[in-house]
Amino acid sequence: MDKWWQTAVIYQVYPRSFADSNNDGYGDLQGISQNLSSLVSLGIDALWLTPFYPSPQIDGGYDISSYCDVDPLFGTLSDFDVLLSQAHAYGLRVIIDLVPNHTSSSHTWFQSALSSSRGTEHRSKYHFRDEPTDWQSVFGGSAWTQVNDGQHYLHMYDKEQPDLNWSSQKVRDDFVSIIEFWLDRRVDGFRVDVAHGLVKDVNYPSFPNDPLDLFSKENAPYWDQDSVHDIYRSWRKILDRYTESDPSHERILCAEANLPLNRAKLYVRTDEMHQSFNFSFLRTSWNPISLRKVIDDSLEAFKSVGAPSTWVLSNHDVLRHSTRFGYPLESPPPPGVGLDDPQPDRQAGLIRARAATLLMLALPGCAYLYQGEELGLPDSTELSDECRRDPVWFRKNGREKGRDGARVPLPWKTNAKNMGFSNADKIWLPQPESYREYARELQESSCGSTLEMYKLALRLRKEYGLGRGEIVWRSKCDEKVLCFETQDLTVVANLSPQTQNLAMLRESLILVTSQRLQTDHIPPDTTIWLKRSSSISRQHS
Repeated sequence: MDKWWQTAVIYQVYPRSFADSNNDGYGDLQGISQNLSSLVSLGIDALWLTPFYPSPQIDGGYDISSYCDVDPLFGTLSDFDVLLSQAHAYGLRVIIDLVPNHTSSSHTWFQSALSSSRGTEHRSKYHFRDEPTDWQSVFGGSAWTQVNDGQHYLHMYDKEQPDLNWSSQKVRDDFVSIIEFWLDRRVDGFRVDVAHGLVKDVNYPSFPNDPLDLFSKENAPYWDQDSVHDIYRSWRKILDRYTESDPSHERILCAEANLPLNRAKLYVRTDEMHQSFNFSFLRTSWNPISLRKVIDDSLEAFKSVGAPSTWVLSNHDVLRHSTRFGYPLESPPPPGVGLDDPQPDRQAGLIRARAATLLMLALPGCAYLYQGEELGLPDSTELSDECRRDPVWFRKNGREKGRDGARVPLPWKTNAKNMGFSNADKIWLPQPESYREYARELQESSCGSTLEMYKLALRLRKEYGLGRGEIVWRSKCDEKVLCFETQDLTVVANLSPQTQNLAMLRESLILVTSQRLQTDHIPPDTTIWLKRSSSISRQHS
């Protein structure tokens, strides 16, 4: 029997942009609880909550000052308990972000390190050196900052996010307590942030490269060190112990390991994590040859270690796929888009995004959705520079716009104040007027809307057991139309710029399409699911 996490559809909630219950301009935990029914009706299996812990909010909550509480911005521990209880009552699992690579500089651990002398236990919880190296921060600039006594501390992200030293047994012991704290509250697991970054080569060799380029991912002395796997084996034992005490409540670990597939797969060996994010699929362009290759490579890589593949098209750190696919293949967009950048073709982007989603949801394994993608929501590319909050924008001196465009609050109602997100006079990031046409209220029960397509696809995914089994390709490797069989379905994705005529349309039951069809032709940038049948009855999204 399949385990729930092997085929689940997991919905990422970015709490500050989901729904605001107290009208302070920020989304919160009660806002999620009040809208759980909308997620249940979507047909998902689980929620992933990004950080809601106490934090100065320098990096959207990924700079944590206390790991076992809730930031007042989002509510209280009681609010979290209510949300978790209500989600479980609906049959939804809840996994939460665990951020073990770094803390906030305001965390008591780091403040104790600053007030302690060199070589003390408090300082050993972080990476302090007399001389900095040439390592670069992911967010730009040096990865080292000097403190008053002349030493430097390591921060692979913002200077307000000092990296923990996982050579310290005290750090390891503290995180066991943190994990058990949340497991005792009955969370269903953890998404582990920067899972490949915890262990550094403490010889601190020279490495001046961009930390996000491919060479760095494979060679940097601060990424993907072999001994990091010992940490996750110890964590897996903790989760397995909880699962053994309640077999109906299996807990999981998911690695955010931004690595090539041949390395990412090592994080999901049978005694380590359960899932690893598939960044290779996320980064693949709307190209049939590239997509087929990454699908095959993903299935082969994860199968080789006995794990399911995961699939994801959008999250809070990248351009939404409806925006990303709105650019010509030969002119990919920058990491963030602003008013002075080339703008996407919103219609083309949405058409391709819908087709990509249907392709993804038919694949074997677990799928992750990012809040708002079920509405077809694009990035906000109209943010003024004065509104930006992302530390990437500041540390790179405006050379990159950052990730704010993917984090703008959701539109719930077309004509309401702040589109139903909040009744505050000012919300934390402004919504563009164009978001009104994507409002959930407008799309509910609207035939052909992106929301209704997602609902239908997720219902059919359960009904036909998609996510299980394997795929059998029926198209050739160099074709611009991808076609494969899985379970009782045939999935056809036309990635070519031309309409395609397929005889199988006359012999199969059409279950869902990303665009309406005309007779027996598939328009460009369209995916369809067919039930292999002699029936010619048709059902369109």
